[in-house]
Amino acid sequence: MKEDTITRTSKAENFKYLQISPRDRSWGLAVTTAGFQHVHPGEGYPLSSHPDGYNFPENKRRVLNEYQLVYITRGSGYFESASCSRTKIEAGMMFLLFPGEWHTFAPDPETGWDDHWIGFNGAFMDEKISAGFFTFKNCVFRVGVDERIINTYHEILDIISDEKKGFQQIVASLTISLIGRVYYEELNHSFGDSYIMRIINQAKVIMKEDMAGNKDLESIAASLNISYSLFRREFKNKCGISPGQYRQELKLAKAKELLYSTNLSIAEISSRLHFECLGQFSTFFKKKTGVPPLEFRKRGTKNI
Repeated sequence: MKEDTITRTSKAENFKYLQISPRDRSWGLAVTTAGFQHVHPGEGYPLSSHPDGYNFPENKRRVLNEYQLVYITRGSGYFESASCSRTKIEAGMMFLLFPGEWHTFAPDPETGWDDHWIGFNGAFMDEKISAGFFTFKNCVFRVGVDERIINTYHEILDIISDEKKGFQQIVASLTISLIGRVYYEELNHSFGDSYIMRIINQAKVIMKEDMAGNKDLESIAASLNISYSLFRREFKNKCGISPGQYRQELKLAKAKELLYSTNLSIAEISSRLHFECLGQFSTFFKKKTGVPPLEFRKRGTKNI
């Protein structure tokens, strides 16, 4: 880790803060921070101390020198800023923070929440504000709990965690894509276009963040206030596969990613994906791909 960055990683939170160079800024947009917090009911907020300038003061009115897109995927709370009156925030809502304007937000103690954020600066966003694409008063968006958006946040966080050469340009492109998606979907109201799709998207997020499978499908359906039979039927109708098959595909995709992009042993990957034993993982992987995990890794390495 570089000395000019701050990182924290745990099961409940994962975030990183970056120092931006003049060359990064010259690209038009530079990412300053990205992160995720899983706040349980009754927990203090935020979970950890953050760098100077990012912590909330005692009056809870914070002012940043950057833009941030904050996305809530579970729970509820509130948001307020100098230009936006106190607003109830629920899962599937996103709000935009502006540099130089005070704001405050927090989860409800009864529910907690999951929040994802990306911070950035640059001429690109300044120009979009000047052109009226986003305004100080209309800074809360109902985009729905959408797996595509979650994936973008996670991808940005993964890339900045490695800090490989040119990473700023990649995450800048992803952030610009995210900004464009939010603008498009806010205009067209196509995110979560039905009650059932909102349920399905929320279930996908829950399954992706519960790779251990601690929550069975029946309890996931119950937490979303839908019967399991209806949930399973509609999930298969909309997605083409059952919830159980979708969960298996998530594990398979993660296994392939770890085999390709890490030096973890097969046993370590099996453990990380919460298989009962190495044999169970190898059988699962070969059934899905036609080859054992080690052979899959060797073939991938030859093609790089």
